[in-house]
Amino acid sequence: QNKLISLRKFLKSKKIKYQNLKINGETINFQIPEEDIKEFDNFFLNKKNNTFNAYYNTYRSFELDYSVKDNLIFIEYTKFGLIEIKNSILEHSLEIVRRRIDEVGTKDPTIIKRGNDRILIELPGLDDPNRIKNLLGKTANLTFRLVSDEDNEFGSELLFFEDGSDQLNVNKRVIMSGDNLINARPSFDNRNNETIVNFTLDRVGAKKFGRVTTKNVGKRLAIILDNKIISAPQIREPIQGGSGQISGNFTFQSATDLALLLRSGALPAPLNIIEERTVGPDLGEDSIKAGAISLVIGFLFVVAYMFFKYKILGIVANLSLIVNLILLIGILTILEATLTLPGIAGIILTVGMAVDANVLIFERVKEEMKTEKSNIHAFDIGYKRAQSAVLDANITTLISAIILFFLGSGPVKGFAVTLGIGILTTLFCAYFFARHLSSL
Repeated sequence: QNKLISLRKFLKSKKIKYQNLKINGETINFQIPEEDIKEFDNFFLNKKNNTFNAYYNTYRSFELDYSVKDNLIFIEYTKFGLIEIKNSILEHSLEIVRRRIDEVGTKDPTIIKRGNDRILIELPGLDDPNRIKNLLGKTANLTFRLVSDEDNEFGSELLFFEDGSDQLNVNKRVIMSGDNLINARPSFDNRNNETIVNFTLDRVGAKKFGRVTTKNVGKRLAIILDNKIISAPQIREPIQGGSGQISGNFTFQSATDLALLLRSGALPAPLNIIEERTVGPDLGEDSIKAGAISLVIGFLFVVAYMFFKYKILGIVANLSLIVNLILLIGILTILEATLTLPGIAGIILTVGMAVDANVLIFERVKEEMKTEKSNIHAFDIGYKRAQSAVLDANITTLISAIILFFLGSGPVKGFAVTLGIGILTTLFCAYFFARHLSSL
């Protein structure tokens, strides 16, 4: 369909007259005058700046080929054009699958291509495989269409609601698609006491939505996901703000999943789950145990060194470090994070960053105690003068963690999450817990 629209624009731009332009199976056919066939050939098989029929230098072939019979032109994909389409669909699907699964970054997923038409997904510590399969099994093709006033109206089709309870006659003309969505979030409507999904549109979508709702006040607008009607509310007034809401007897979990699907975008083709395996955690447990042992050993060495170097202040630093780890693990537990090796690496680095902050502060305090008679005053000045150095070191690391989270995937995100949270707990413990404890 997209190629048909592009071809129509292509022929008009070249001022080639045509008629009976239509799709027949996997072929586009149309008629042109005999005298225009040569000109069409020159444009169609142009290797440079061809916006309609791309030329692949890798294969030395065009995306499309054509044949002529009695002034009737038949256009179809070449073998290499089909290969490029399949590769493009697989790459696009891989990215969308990654968005759907890898949003939080605490499960350490592995998502890779396998062969020409398969995607391998490995998810450690998964509690609900069915939810993931449901998320992956939906194409998530969202459209907004008007409900037809009459049954069996020309240009309309009969669609069922998602729960199968009812059906409506819906216009085939798509007013707006999910491509115009820039954000979607679950929410709660206090007026109707129901869970909804709030969505925000881009500039083009906002204009379309405002124009359609202005012209069709009083009519029903069907919100359709994968050819199933989610809801069909009545347009009570024009919606000009570029935002709206979807309701449909959602639970909070189903609303969260729908919002995730809409944010990640529609799959270019349906995914079929052809194989599912559950692997025992023996090898992973051994690795996690080794990582945990290394964390404990590193922690004990740090505690011993701080006590040896700073005596009473070292005890304060060690207590602050223990509280830091408790806070970090507590926050990760709230986020339902799975403990993985990259996550343990982030925790170990947090221990080092926490000690570094205390060392900077205590060294500054020791310098102030040489000139100040009052220990309390020395502590106060030491903490204040070390603050800029501690903040600079931790904020730059936090910026790196944020960049890793948004640009990385899988293990990198898991590392970034634990490191970022660890930096925040480190600053809290250094400047609130440790300071108040040392002032005692």
